[in-house]
Amino acid sequence: MQKPGLIIGHFEPLHLGHIRSILHASSLVDILHIVITRHPNPNPKFPVTLQDKARWLQMACRDMPFIKIHICDDFSFPVHDSIEDITINIDGYNAKIDYIQNTFEITGDATLLVTEGHPLSKEAVTSALNIDVATTPLHPEFDSISIHYNPIANWDIIHPEARGDYTRTVAIVGGESSGKTVLAHKIANYYGTDLALEMGRLYVDTHLGGTEEGLQYSDYAPIALDHAQAVREAMYQAKSPVTIVDTDFVTTQAFCEEYEGRTHPFVAACIDEFRFDHTLFLANNTPWVADGMRSLGSEDARDRFEDRLSEIFHRHNITTHRISSPDYFQRYQQAIDYIDTHIFAK
Repeated sequence: MQKPGLIIGHFEPLHLGHIRSILHASSLVDILHIVITRHPNPNPKFPVTLQDKARWLQMACRDMPFIKIHICDDFSFPVHDSIEDITINIDGYNAKIDYIQNTFEITGDATLLVTEGHPLSKEAVTSALNIDVATTPLHPEFDSISIHYNPIANWDIIHPEARGDYTRTVAIVGGESSGKTVLAHKIANYYGTDLALEMGRLYVDTHLGGTEEGLQYSDYAPIALDHAQAVREAMYQAKSPVTIVDTDFVTTQAFCEEYEGRTHPFVAACIDEFRFDHTLFLANNTPWVADGMRSLGSEDARDRFEDRLSEIFHRHNITTHRISSPDYFQRYQQAIDYIDTHIFAK
């Protein structure tokens, strides 16, 4: 009969210390069951679900079939500032461990895996538990509490599978020739981070032959869908606590209303479902540059489009940060200052 092992934890977020403990534990047993519980003190700035945490672990361990991932939403284990603060309620722990083994059908003589020095590993405690206990090496360089409450400062040790839920998205928006694409590339390079490109321009190039002559109402849904996919991919492979997005769904909707005279319900749904953490709204007061695709170059047209953007943001209850300087370098500096303050807390 295969020997089962059991690890119970919050994994919020999953970090490299967790993975190292899991890998060591998996060498001590034949089948390792990982049970994910609710965090008793969730970080309100980074809300994640049990399913999110299961996905991180499932993806991290997907090529290790001897590791089984489970979710337990029926109770949580407390968080302590240090191992010395932990007090053990033997009856309570036995009840929870029995419940977990019965619920997830963990049969045989299972072993509970905990880190070295954990009170559950002390002889006076282990002798009273309904399960054998073994230890994995303690990794003091990974402070789970600090990582939980300040994931941005601990970005490098968050597991790559979890980073997509901790990177903050910043959309750069504005009217035609407002400098948003160049600014988005500058900011992405400044932070060495990922950039979700503007899909409307790419779509016109790949599907319409490089001009908007054939652009029609039915094109706006696939443009929005492509944009959503680009954002998802950029977030999934996030290199930094900030992910930059060139243009947003509000801008796509504004062009649809401007050119087609009606609101697109699918794009409206994208605005509501794919929310960005921050939106930098560039004023349309920079020189207009014709590039063969832009058509809203008059002062009246530019003002009208900017007003339309503002109205759609208001319609969907989106708060933006306005950058109004006509100077490109000042815009760049203001964008960096905003991100440093609101994401990196500098």
